[in-house]
Amino acid sequence: MPKSPEYHLAYVFERFPSFTQTFCVREILELERQGLRPLIFSIRDTREETPRNFPDELYERVIFLPPEKELVEEVKQLKADEKLPQSIVLTLRHWKEKEDGRDKVRVYEAAWIGLKMIEHGVRHSHSHFAGVGARTGWWLKFFYDFTFSFTGHANDLWCPDDFALSRGQLFRDASLIVTVSDYTVRDLNDRFPFAKAKTKRVYNGLNLAPFQAAADRRDFQQVWSGNEKPPLIFSVGRLIEKKGFDDLIRACAKISDLDFRCVIVGDGPMEEELQALIDEFDLGGKVELAGPKSQEEIIDFLAETAVFALPCVTEHDGGKDNLPTVIMEAMGAGVVCASTILAGVPEMIIDGETGRLVPEREPEKFAGILRELLSNPEQCEQMGRAGKRLAEEIFAKEATAKQLRRYLVGRGLVNYDTELVQDDPALRWRYLRQKIWRFFRLFRRVKKDRVG
Repeated sequence: MPKSPEYHLAYVFERFPSFTQTFCVREILELERQGLRPLIFSIRDTREETPRNFPDELYERVIFLPPEKELVEEVKQLKADEKLPQSIVLTLRHWKEKEDGRDKVRVYEAAWIGLKMIEHGVRHSHSHFAGVGARTGWWLKFFYDFTFSFTGHANDLWCPDDFALSRGQLFRDASLIVTVSDYTVRDLNDRFPFAKAKTKRVYNGLNLAPFQAAADRRDFQQVWSGNEKPPLIFSVGRLIEKKGFDDLIRACAKISDLDFRCVIVGDGPMEEELQALIDEFDLGGKVELAGPKSQEEIIDFLAETAVFALPCVTEHDGGKDNLPTVIMEAMGAGVVCASTILAGVPEMIIDGETGRLVPEREPEKFAGILRELLSNPEQCEQMGRAGKRLAEEIFAKEATAKQLRRYLVGRGLVNYDTELVQDDPALRWRYLRQKIWRFFRLFRRVKKDRVG
């Protein structure tokens, strides 16, 4: 029996691990639990970042690239020692003549990472976001003939594309494009129809256990009338335009005749503007900007929340949320959700079944669904339970990691390992078919080059 490979593929992150991207940590750890062994690179060094809530063992397994100046010097020395492919040497020479130097550092990153990947015997890289990591993956393909894939999320797909390496080039040359909602798949297929066959949806995975625990300790009487506290409208997020917190405050002003309290957790550049809006509508006794909180504190809030509210909007530059994790978490806690018809949100909140939806930037309509929900506690709890079942079905990290693993293995993008396919014979044949097809393409290209 052939020896199992040390690593199956490489993951190239801009920063890992990072407190603001815990879904990446969940994905890595769950893929490892399912038998996939990634070689992990982080372009930025996150070891001094705070808050730091990851075990030291995880940091020790990451290969952090040197700081940019040291990286450039190391690559220059590799060039002088003739240890780099000629394509890298020519690219660096050519780039000196370019006025636009954006993305040049990706060349150095790819040169450095590529040699490490060769050393460890891996030939495919996966990244999160159509940004730094994905563009480094493109250069890895150009220099070393490695394959690459990436997971696109939200603003990295929708905000203006002003990099030297365009999104179109990434989509044309990637072997697999993953994105986190059906909405995004449709949008990308419209914009990049040539990549339709390799664009797949894999939801972000969530560790549901702590939120399920919050659901288990929910008490109907306490949520709706306990401890002399009025029902809680709860929300979480950065205080930025796309979260729609200004519309939430305006909606609260329109239902101020009801008995409720609204707590918004998070910080950000709109804090003063939002507080001014609270003061303008004289909502100081009902609406509170509570600042940032730990996950444990957020879970405690969810256990006593009547309605989770996040009226997402499209920002003026096109940025928007796609599949807000906080809505997944609220669903996992059995809380009914109110939001807007935007991007992937309707895949989470099924209107009338797991929550309520209205068009974006219509605070009066949002006020209407808040009034409806607060007036029907039994219906809210019923929809909350339906949302919890949906979250467990499609957002559990065990299910999403399995789906991603099937795409990576089935497309022949990882080092072959019988253990990865032993429970799925069809996956084995898809893997082998992809490898045979890739071999013949390489053979034809070599033959053509020799004839030429």
